[in-house]
This record gives sequence, C-alpha cells and structure tokens, in this order.
Amino acid sequence: MHNSLSCAACGLAHDAGRLQNLCDECGKPLLVGYDLPAIKDSFTPDAVRRRAIHSMWRFHEVLPVDDAADAVTLGEGSTPLLKCRPVGAAAVFENLFVKDEAFNPTGSFKARGMSAAITRAVALGVKKVALPSAGNAAGAATYYAARAGIECYLFMPEDTPPANIVEAVVGGARVFLVNGLISDCGKLVKQGCERYGWFDLSTLKEPFRIEGKKTMGYELAFDMADVAGSTTLQLPDVIFYPTGGGTGLIGMWKAFDEMQQLGWIGDERPRMVVVQAENCAPVVRAFEAGATHAEMFPNASTKAAGLRVPAAIGDFLMLNVLKESHGTAVTVSDDDLLGGVREFAGEQGIYLCPEAAAVWKAALNLLESGWMKPSERIVL
Repeated sequence: MHNSLSCAACGLAHDAGRLQNLCDECGKPLLVGYDLPAIKDSFTPDAVRRRAIHSMWRFHEVLPVDDAADAVTLGEGSTPLLKCRPVGAAAVFENLFVKDEAFNPTGSFKARGMSAAITRAVALGVKKVALPSAGNAAGAATYYAARAGIECYLFMPEDTPPANIVEAVVGGARVFLVNGLISDCGKLVKQGCERYGWFDLSTLKEPFRIEGKKTMGYELAFDMADVAGSTTLQLPDVIFYPTGGGTGLIGMWKAFDEMQQLGWIGDERPRMVVVQAENCAPVVRAFEAGATHAEMFPNASTKAAGLRVPAAIGDFLMLNVLKESHGTAVTVSDDDLLGGVREFAGEQGIYLCPEAAAVWKAALNLLESGWMKPSERIVL
C-alpha cells in the first residue's frame, strides 16, 4: 500500500490518507512512494509469477490498495508483447516488438490509470469524478466509474472522434462537448470541481493514474525475460511512447526505479523516446531547446486526437526522463502517421490507432538516422 505522497517538483510531503490533487505549495504533480524495503523479501518476481491474478493488480504491493480484492478492476493489464515479422518496412529491424495495449478493457492503456485512480478515489469516499479527454481516457473513466457505482462528468473537444463520445454516453457519463482544445476542457473541469465538488481525475492532477500506467514498465521486464527464455528480468534497449500528457512515460520510468530498489533489476535503463505530432509538439520543442519545461504549443492540430495536448502539467518530468535515459524526442507528420496505420496493418496484421502509428514511423526514422542499431530490442 502507498505510504507517502510528495511533490515531484518541490518535494513537500502530503497526507496520503486524504484526497489530493496538486501540491498545496507549488501546484505541481504529486507522486506516490512505497516502503519498498519492507516488502522486498515477499514481493519478488517469483511471487508475482505464481499469482492467479491475471491483471495489473498482480503488482498490488506497489498499487493504491491494502488488498487486491478491493481494486475496481475490469481485468486491465497483462497485455501481449508481440514480435514484429521481419517483412516489408519492418524487415530492417531484428528485434522490434509491440506492447499491444488494445487488449485492455475499453481498448486502450488508459484503463490501467483509471483502474488505479478510481480504486483510490472510491476508497477515500469520492462519489463524482470529472476530467477532460480527447478520446480514450473518456471511455476508461466512464466504465471504471460505472463499475464503482459513481458519477462521471466528461468535457471533450467537439471534434473528438464520434466513437469515443458514443462510448462515454452509452456508459452513463455526463458528456459536455466543448468548442476548443483539451486545455479549454480542463479549465471547465476545474471550474466544475470548485463549484460542484467533483473530484478532478485529469492527467497528473491526481497521483494515482500514473500508478496504474507504471505497470506497463513492470510488465515489460517480465515480457522481455519471457522473450529471452530467462527467469531474470530484463528491459528493452529503447521504448517509443506516443506522448500527449505523458503519464505512461513518467510511470514506466518510476517503475524501473522501484524495480531497482526492490533488487529486481540493476541500473540499466532503456532509452526513452517521446513521439509527438508535427503540429502539436510542445515536449519535442522544449527538448530541442534544452529547456526544463514546455511552453504552450500554439494552434495545436493533428488527426491523432490523443496527441493533441498543447500543454502538459508533467512536462518537466518528461524532460527529466529523456535526459536521464539518454533518450530523444521526435515529431511525425499527420500524412506519415496515417500512412503508417495502413502499412502496419497490412504487413503485421495489427490495426494501430494514429497515435501508435506515429511511434512506428518514428522508429523507422530513428533507425534510418543511425540513432538506433537494427539489433537493438525496441518496443513500440
């Protein structure tokens, strides 16, 4: 169970036993800490492998519950790691893998974050949650809220893909369509939370979505061991991540640190790659400028709705990850990523969303540039 909450920027400690959004002092995201030495002997890779839990909650010691039975779950996590066939455009890679998060409930990795966030919110007495979303987070919030029996209020740009809107409405969420970007939706959520007492589930504005997302990092270590036919946990050489709010990127990096403290891995780390759309690339622009935070990206637009995040509250955390991992940040044009959807579907039999197609095209570009070697173990 989580033992502490502290600010990712100023380090101020917060009470883990009460509802929290951002830091009381500086308004930056809070991160959860665990007493890892206390669980080190019992929480081992072998113990995890023996468990009958087939979801991310098999890692419950480092998730926000006292008991795995208390989780609000729909079976999220434990998604497959698929090796790409060396054909067509992918023939230039020797070890290219896809972590297929479409196998999650509600069809995306957002399910992981919402399972953890809703679990903790309900434990602290929350009855109504709200958040802005340009797509997949809306569906995940809707269905985990329904599973928990609480109300869900969603603010979505009016040009959000219709399937995402229908999914939320069918699941009983109160959906408000906004003439603007996700940042405009976020302002309305903030006002609604102040006025109606909703709990804000926005990306990194509560501490627990990141806890669900970090389980991708734990799983990858087991996945790569399985690929190698070894019981020793391993990490890939490079991880490509489609980046809007960036919670998964920050979460995986947190998972690797926790695993090292638990003695599961050493100090090796993958190089992390942020992938953004050409016309909405605040983190790439900041990375290229050597900045420690990202400015709002003006006139943000892209067909990849999940990448249309013109400003992210976790910008400084993402830039830290890139620096510490010796990673990089790249953009992909809409034409390229849409072409990538068709290319990958026909050659690999995997139907990527535009956001995932962006990481596929980014990997091709970085291999061509010499930034990676064909023999490296690369995960999209």
